Amino acid sequence: MASLGEKMRLTFKQLKDEIAKIVPKSISYKVDLEAGDIAIVTDSPKEFGGGDGLVGKIAKKVKRKIKIRPDPDIVKPEQEARTIIESVIPEEAQITQIYFDACFSEVIIQCKNPGEAVGRRGANVSEIRDKAGWIPIVERTPPLLSKTVHDIRGYRQANAEERKKLQKDFGLNMHRPQRPGSTWARVTALGSYREVGRACHLVTTNESRIMIDVGVNVANDQDPMPFFNAPEALPMEKIDAVILTHAHLDHAGMLPVLFKYGYRGPVFCTPPTRDLMLLLQTDYLKISGSEGRMPPYSMEDIRTCQKHVVDVPWDQTTDIAPDIKMTFSNSGHIIGSSAVHLHIGDGKHNLLFSGDQKYEKSWLFDAANTRFPRVESLVLESTYGSEGDYQPSRQEANQELMDIVSRTINRGGKIIFPVFAVGRSQEVMIAIDELFRSGTVKPVPVWLDGMIQEATAIHAAHPNYLTSSLRKSLLKDDGGNPFSNEWFRPVKSRDLRENILMDSSPCIVLATSGMMNAGPVVEYFKNWAHSERNSLCFVGYQAEGTLGRRLQKGFSEVPMVINGQTEIVKVGCEMTTIDGFSGHSDRRQLLEFVEQINPKPRNIICHHGDYHKCNELGHTLRERYKCRTYAPKNLETVRLI
Repeated sequence: MASLGEKMRLTFKQLKDEIAKIVPKSISYKVDLEAGDIAIVTDSPKEFGGGDGLVGKIAKKVKRKIKIRPDPDIVKPEQEARTIIESVIPEEAQITQIYFDACFSEVIIQCKNPGEAVGRRGANVSEIRDKAGWIPIVERTPPLLSKTVHDIRGYRQANAEERKKLQKDFGLNMHRPQRPGSTWARVTALGSYREVGRACHLVTTNESRIMIDVGVNVANDQDPMPFFNAPEALPMEKIDAVILTHAHLDHAGMLPVLFKYGYRGPVFCTPPTRDLMLLLQTDYLKISGSEGRMPPYSMEDIRTCQKHVVDVPWDQTTDIAPDIKMTFSNSGHIIGSSAVHLHIGDGKHNLLFSGDQKYEKSWLFDAANTRFPRVESLVLESTYGSEGDYQPSRQEANQELMDIVSRTINRGGKIIFPVFAVGRSQEVMIAIDELFRSGTVKPVPVWLDGMIQEATAIHAAHPNYLTSSLRKSLLKDDGGNPFSNEWFRPVKSRDLRENILMDSSPCIVLATSGMMNAGPVVEYFKNWAHSERNSLCFVGYQAEGTLGRRLQKGFSEVPMVINGQTEIVKVGCEMTTIDGFSGHSDRRQLLEFVEQINPKPRNIICHHGDYHKCNELGHTLRERYKCRTYAPKNLETVRLI
């Protein structure tokens, strides 16, 4: 029997020939490609059965994920299908939204009571499939509605035909004939090496070129991009695939630049990353314009990104190039954040990118996954890699937050939390919600400014990427949802922000950006920094060169632009940092993460930290596990095989 490696080498024609040997000639079908998956399009979907039927036999033979798609001839027009759906699903299900995606002949049906919609033993779903031809996917209506998710689904629907063609083009590139020569692989540092920001790695093999992350240097407007002009990265249109570990700007903020300059391949990411990156990239564009900076890309470039997205859930292996298979798994950093496992060259080498990760369970996420079949090389984040980089536990952090909130409110002050819209915002919201519910502190308004409400709604749209306990809370109708309580109030207009700034009563403000280099948090700080009654509380990493880092260092006054003029703002408010809310592993957790990987990597490449942090972490790992460790500079290359 042919091995997995041999099956990885099949061209599209060879795949069709293998499938033809299994499917009876009496069944009408055609084989299509959906990026790394195989689609069988047929007017007789039931003939292919489940795992024990034809589809199972085909998958076993060609070692690919097989999807059964209805032939367009049996798929009813959208309006007719909508009528069928509404007639089949009972009123008790309470349908709230229906989204069609003709690219995959799928229809998403959102309703308040999914069990009623599915029907006994899936009877309603089967009836819709039989009568309408579409593949129904039933979802529970999220407790918070996200405009971003709604817009993306509408955009995908409007561009279904173009996306379908792109998916096939991606697949044809993956199934191109094998190139001659021996197998080799290397990693080139294009950003985030001996620094934090503009994460970008290029994996090159004898067959393929894969870019992992395309971030912006949020701390340096003068040099914000990865090294796109490195010879390994050019020409951009020859890159086979892009993979995103998560949506933060320092990992996905420069993705549209690739499309601006000619890249037209797939972008692999999880569904939450797909949604969040649109939100964050659009905001980055908006802030660049408002600050008088020339944006590096346009809204059209962002839209092009979305057309090229191939969303892949955790723990599902897919082909991304002729010689590389990829698997995402939870990294515990933000919603949808992933470690990326690459199976290279018919199993000759297995490379793991940790992504930004947290090896500790939080209020939002489970700890980063450590179960991998094989890892010969590991690219590991080193944000807190130095000897003294230890963080308090989440419980200790919660106590610190309670203390600063109680102290400030009792003296009639206001508390500013500079936060990223994604991750830390939701963690702090849950902690404050718990504090108010317990009666420890009398509730005050908690203002959410700068995309935080929308980012929280995206969390609610993807409950399967949250902890099981939070997932259950989100689905409760009894007030148990921590994100929907009355004290959380979004700031929806400039006028409302002005009113909050003028109001003398105590309150809490969560505002972006997390490093205070832009965004509405700057307005609150300008107005409230002078008063000893107020507090400024950092809960996330502050990069060198940002206003947040200068304040953390104890600057008592800082220059800021006010009404077009540079003025000195005196800092009289209480300032504190709560490290336990970080979405990054501390040194102890990084070492424990590597300890749990078995067998151990032979090579460990440290990045996403300054030189000392990368070097110190690498030295400890080398001494402990007798492996080779590297802390390369940007533009340096490490050969793996």
